[in-house]
Amino acid sequence: MVKNEIVMRVNKSCFTVALMLAVSLTSVGQEYSFGWKSVEMNGTRTGVTFANADNVKEAMGEVKGRKYFAPDGRVFKKGSTRAAAKVMIEAQDKMAYVKQVIAYAPEAMIKHAPECALSDWFIDLLMDQCSEITGKKVDFGFANFGGIRVDVPKGNVLLDDILSMFPFRNKMCYLELRGKEIREVCEQMASTGWQVIGGVRCVGSKSGKLLSVEIGGEPLDDDKVYGVVTIDFLLNGGDGYHLAKNAVSQTVIDKYIIDIVLPCVKKLTAEGKPLAYQADGRVRIVE
Repeated sequence: MVKNEIVMRVNKSCFTVALMLAVSLTSVGQEYSFGWKSVEMNGTRTGVTFANADNVKEAMGEVKGRKYFAPDGRVFKKGSTRAAAKVMIEAQDKMAYVKQVIAYAPEAMIKHAPECALSDWFIDLLMDQCSEITGKKVDFGFANFGGIRVDVPKGNVLLDDILSMFPFRNKMCYLELRGKEIREVCEQMASTGWQVIGGVRCVGSKSGKLLSVEIGGEPLDDDKVYGVVTIDFLLNGGDGYHLAKNAVSQTVIDKYIIDIVLPCVKKLTAEGKPLAYQADGRVRIVE
């Protein structure tokens, strides 16, 4: 079996094209691994903008016969522009469901390390939900930045935004870890790159050293057993982490991350609350 790697540079509107390509490749018996990167679609050639369910023609133009009539008035008679437009326009009916507005964000939440409002919101939500589901105290939350695939846009937040944010079939996990294992995780982050953390306050140096860790407002106790929430991807080697290796106990909760996050977002809207958060300085980098 032939193995290949393809990196697709797509945004929300291009997901259907990527999906069709993936299906066509796997159907011919080849095994591919896919990487994902986002690029902004600026519409400089055609005037195309992101389409809502009710403005497809205005946002994306239309194809008539062998011609594509772009929103900016240009007409394309052949080539890849017309072909791509035809695929994307025909896909819009099936994409209408994911374009429903489910929340409102007064400000964009942009993903970036070592800490941001988006990462703090996500891991704090997981900690709260894990405690509610398991009935156990959750002291430390740990996830990877790579598991958050897109940002929260300013303004209307679509179902597509949240689905695209957490597309992987990762499940929530509850672990019991000794403080020394948590310290090792924090030391690894300090040296290789900070990830998404909750319940702790860490100070690291620009040279990659962990200088201090507090958990629950107290210095981390290497001998104490703490409750931890994470995702199954990080249990045995994902992104170089092995959280399950020395766990006192381990429980994989039969819920995918998207099925935990999405109801919480909808609940905010039902309560008349915006999707908003603030980073609180839980990661501090010093000289």
